[in-house]
Amino acid sequence: MIHPGQQIRFCTSRDGIRIAYATSGIGPPLVWIGHWVRHLEFDWDSPVWRPWLLMLTQRHCVLRYDWRGCGLSQREPVKFSLEKHIEDLEAVVEAAGLSRFELFASGGGAVKAMAYTVRHPQHVSHLALYGSQTRGAVARGMTHEQVAETHTNFKMLELGWFDTRPAYGQFFTTLHMPDARVERLRSHNELLRRTTSPANTVSLLRAFFEADVLDIVPQIRCPTLVLHAHEDAIIPFDEGRLVASLIPGARFVPLESRNHILQDDEPAWQQLVAELDDFLPSSQGPADTSTFALNELTPREREVLEIVALGLDNYAIAARLRISEKTVRNHVSVIFSKLGLNSRAQAVARARDAGLGRGKADRQS
Repeated sequence: MIHPGQQIRFCTSRDGIRIAYATSGIGPPLVWIGHWVRHLEFDWDSPVWRPWLLMLTQRHCVLRYDWRGCGLSQREPVKFSLEKHIEDLEAVVEAAGLSRFELFASGGGAVKAMAYTVRHPQHVSHLALYGSQTRGAVARGMTHEQVAETHTNFKMLELGWFDTRPAYGQFFTTLHMPDARVERLRSHNELLRRTTSPANTVSLLRAFFEADVLDIVPQIRCPTLVLHAHEDAIIPFDEGRLVASLIPGARFVPLESRNHILQDDEPAWQQLVAELDDFLPSSQGPADTSTFALNELTPREREVLEIVALGLDNYAIAARLRISEKTVRNHVSVIFSKLGLNSRAQAVARARDAGLGRGKADRQS
């Protein structure tokens, strides 16, 4: 089921591939490049991804997208490479009309986020990375044993893709979050199969095994936060530490976890949430949000939200705008649906975070 506040749209990357993207929440714009096992249509129902979405949309308007070959984005025929992934990100940012935003990425998404930040420093105000690396396993250099293990894992993916037995069906998911509860492993395993095909999975992974941004990472100049789980089995802890050491002024935060995909029921989750809350600005004023989530509203809905942010009730809004109270209720209901709001108190708080109604409440009293 699609989250009621989510708006899904499509854009076209440089090579003509259609990319699906979505916005959720209200506040300053945050682009989130998460793991590739995602699906805009099902993320909100996932016990793995829903906590991440709730955390990020609490104070930001989040833009995320399905990777090429995955989710609602075009699946066939698709070519995978780091350059193609960067072009997809460029297309999504342009289609959303963003000029300045915060960027949060993890895993393979962190690689393209760093490359994008170097190419477009004028767009990225803050960069947060979780589970990041400068080079994929192939680019770092692999032993014969590691090469053999990788080929075995790829073959397991291909052979066991539609096999629900744990020996085949869940080994990939378990590698990413070995300490997750059983029901979450099952849910994520099902999401994996909904996300893409086994052939696309192997091609996508091979592209990131070969990715290399080691030489350009030191060119990043925006404030940067790097978080990494100590016992991450997918991307070595030393890789995250290397990323932080190469970016001037970057802050490194180790997390006590074995999960590459952090779970909201482990202690490290609260540390991640606190670090992100401290690092990412909660408001940048209306100029930065007017072209993002708020452009989903009609001029009249935007006007109603402005007055809601002042704390006025429907009766007072109706009197001010000279419309019926029923019409105001209808406008408020549509606004809540478009922006993913659950209560009037939340609407007031998050509208003010987005810069609406500021400095006006005193003049109205």
